[in-house]
Amino acid sequence: MPVADTQVEVLIVGGGPVGLTARALLERWGVRTLLVEKHRELSPFPRSRLVNARSLEILRQLGLAAEITANAFPAKFGRIRFRDTLHDSDFASAAMVGVNAPIPESPMVGVVTSQDRLEPVLLAAADAPMRFGLELIDLAEEADSVVALLVDRQNGEQTRVRARYVLAADGANSTIRQQLGIGTTGPGAMAAVTTVVFDADLNSWCADQPAGVYFTAHGSFLPLYPEGGWAWLAPTPEDPDRADWPALVSRALGPGAGVRAHVSRVQHWVMNAFVAERFRHGRILLAGDAAHAMPIIGGLGMNTGIADVHNLCWKLAGAIHGWAGPHLLETYETERQPIGHQTLRQAVANTQLMLQAQSHRREQLRTNGAATPTHLELPWSERYFAQLGLVLGVTYHSDAVLTDASRPTEPSDTGTDYVPTAMPGHRMPHFWLTPNRSTLDTFGEWFTLLTPDPRHWEQQAAAPWPLRIEPLTREHTDLGGLPPQGALLIRPDGHVGARWQDRPASDSTLRNALTTLTASTPPS
Repeated sequence: MPVADTQVEVLIVGGGPVGLTARALLERWGVRTLLVEKHRELSPFPRSRLVNARSLEILRQLGLAAEITANAFPAKFGRIRFRDTLHDSDFASAAMVGVNAPIPESPMVGVVTSQDRLEPVLLAAADAPMRFGLELIDLAEEADSVVALLVDRQNGEQTRVRARYVLAADGANSTIRQQLGIGTTGPGAMAAVTTVVFDADLNSWCADQPAGVYFTAHGSFLPLYPEGGWAWLAPTPEDPDRADWPALVSRALGPGAGVRAHVSRVQHWVMNAFVAERFRHGRILLAGDAAHAMPIIGGLGMNTGIADVHNLCWKLAGAIHGWAGPHLLETYETERQPIGHQTLRQAVANTQLMLQAQSHRREQLRTNGAATPTHLELPWSERYFAQLGLVLGVTYHSDAVLTDASRPTEPSDTGTDYVPTAMPGHRMPHFWLTPNRSTLDTFGEWFTLLTPDPRHWEQQAAAPWPLRIEPLTREHTDLGGLPPQGALLIRPDGHVGARWQDRPASDSTLRNALTTLTASTPPS
């Protein structure tokens, strides 16, 4: 059987949103990649439904946010609604804060959209090669590379790829994670779920009360695209192969609905809940669902994976291009694994609260019968599903962050509230530098030094690291909490790496900070 050799700097395994985002980010850094996906095309299923504000900030950096937003639902769909059946009135409703309207904490508003609309945009964002229909069957780590054996699922032809690093974005059932023997912690499989994609005229029931998802006693209904289409999510029946899906969907719509569903696709899947015990094995790194699988309530899974590769790709680029030491990659797991656990706790809590609301409604119906109230007090506040503390308040503690010794370390915010801060480890807060330019727009494939006193910092030697200096006016320093001669060193992923309250103490202040942050050898 013929074997062809290919050499790349990073082999990305898995062509979902996380792998595609990594491909686009690494191309911006000038890293040669190959992405392989075992299926022969992008997924035709809607799957993930929410792109939150933080993910859109990252995609804004790639120049993709406007197109993604244009293809998504309007902001009024940023709600969840609870109904007994889809054509009944709401008995409860809650906003998706950060999706249903602009928020001052971000230049972006999250959107409700379907994954099959998002993935083609991500695919077109890079020119790096991508090969469909190739499945990874074996990995071998060597001293300075990883050799992957791939097989074409159609003709059986094998290909051997040598890469300096492998990024495993191959999903919750990750072949790579299993081959490496990496275990998981958490509840595990929580439910067997079926997604049924169908067409039906439901406009008269939903046009006046739009939502991203309608939770009912007979499953969840999701509008798929602005121009039409629906999905129904329900527990997988005992004999799914013999199920009459059009009849099941029509029955779930409610008695007397008189609507016939035209089913186009059916997918069975397992809702998992776990975090991998390790995110790294030598030169192999796990991201997305391969590293942490989240229950779908709250839309945290895909967004957490996009944040993973935003954290990882600049570190891979530094190690490959030589301005970072290999130990910088150790901070990927140190920083992202705790976020995986925090996010899992939040997603499980979301699921429990959703089930609690439905349980309360069933009790209400059982107790009151025909006199059932039309409203139910939800077991969470209107801001619960905002989760901004987790989405925008992610805090990193690692060797890639220089903590401010003059200030106490702030605990990570694992709740729903977000308090902007420019302390080391935190995402640099958004504020407008000009009417259309955010602080976040100054970040990219480089470190950024934000300072109101650039002349004292411009004299600092920054080579070999990519660095840009962004002057701040006094008005902006007030927002960032900087004194007139202070500075903030922002990592390429937008997190504050170091903070100075005064002008540089020596000619090597900035150089020493970059050396430490990147685990590199001090330049001579």
